[in-house]
Amino acid sequence: MKLRAFQLLCVAALVLPLGLGAAESAAKKGVWPDWRGPSRDGICTETGLLQKWSDDGPPLLWKVEGLGGGYSSVSIADGRIFTLGQRKGGTDLIALSLEDGSELWSTSMGSGSPNCTPVIDGDRVYALSREGHLVCADVKSGQVVWDTRFQGDFGGKMMSGWGYSESPLIDGDRLICTPGAEDVMLAALDKKTGAIIWTTPMPEEPGPKGRAGAAYSSVVISEGGGVRQYVQLTGKGVSAVAADDGRLLWHYNKVANGTANIPTPIVSGNYVFCSTGYNTGSALLELHPDGKGKVRAEEIYFLEGRDLQNHHGGMVLVDGYIYCGHGHNKGFPVCVEMKTGKTVWNGGRGPGTGSAAVIYADGQLYFRYQNGVMGLIEATPEEYRLNGEFKLASNNGSSWPHPAIAHGKLYLRDQGTLLCYNISAK
Repeated sequence: MKLRAFQLLCVAALVLPLGLGAAESAAKKGVWPDWRGPSRDGICTETGLLQKWSDDGPPLLWKVEGLGGGYSSVSIADGRIFTLGQRKGGTDLIALSLEDGSELWSTSMGSGSPNCTPVIDGDRVYALSREGHLVCADVKSGQVVWDTRFQGDFGGKMMSGWGYSESPLIDGDRLICTPGAEDVMLAALDKKTGAIIWTTPMPEEPGPKGRAGAAYSSVVISEGGGVRQYVQLTGKGVSAVAADDGRLLWHYNKVANGTANIPTPIVSGNYVFCSTGYNTGSALLELHPDGKGKVRAEEIYFLEGRDLQNHHGGMVLVDGYIYCGHGHNKGFPVCVEMKTGKTVWNGGRGPGTGSAAVIYADGQLYFRYQNGVMGLIEATPEEYRLNGEFKLASNNGSSWPHPAIAHGKLYLRDQGTLLCYNISAK
């Protein structure tokens, strides 16, 4: 789809009703339809999972190969697994059978080694290539319903050279994405047609830190300060825009770095927690109403990089405590009290090396390390407790894609390989 100039003139007139987002409506057992799970927070709601692993780890149920290169994770719903891979020089959106990982279909969508995790919403799946080619496809056939290109249609820009990495957000009738252009930092599109609803420019005075353009994070929803808003980490820091019309609500620059801003922020009530690597640090913001339809972001604390920095791999919030891998490309397991910033425990090196991608399920933290080691760590502020570790059945490079859990199974993408482990305790 080529977005026409006249659409930009009609942005103000296009207002669609907001409903429950895909993340909210999909919060049920056996579904992982989005980036970092049903609510984009790395939290799996399934129970009855193994609380400890044997020396060999959980049983490997199946292993498939031929998915191509890239750091995309997987999304899962209605008996299908979706991912992206670079094959024969191009980027493919790939659908697999949930039963055994066999390929159902693939659709070409540009080139480059992809980073995006596809997003499933009903009978549609949405995916973004490294070069900014956004595609909406039919989940059963892979046929493209509509598409747009961030650079050609919006003048999009990345803050640095690793390519577009976000997973677009579906919220009601809308798709929210981050082209990163000066006049189109964020955009809301009609999820059925791709038509523009509104766009948001970059903040006029974004601050001295970071670089202009989109970063490597994905949008999350907040109701902080009494206003529904989309929170995103871009090249110049964390911003929030109003869900109804895209107006900029607040911007925070201090957490930005000039190389790569990566972790998806944590939103909880009136709070937003954000962190980046490259020795930058972390911050907790509290959102307050500030007049009619406005929101003010107050810094509660800022932690220097030596105290807490999540390079990549993400963070999870469980019962008021943040768990993540600390250190630039180190992944040291830590537990931090969110409202105070106090480090409750530090697990040292942990079972693996390099950055760690982290999710939570049934009382346990799943740490996937860059060197292909999985660690099971209890999610408790009492102390660091390692409940198992094992080496993955394949290690084709940096083991960065985030884990996914559905139907009592752990799914781990490893470049062209996908591994499925049985983690059910039954």
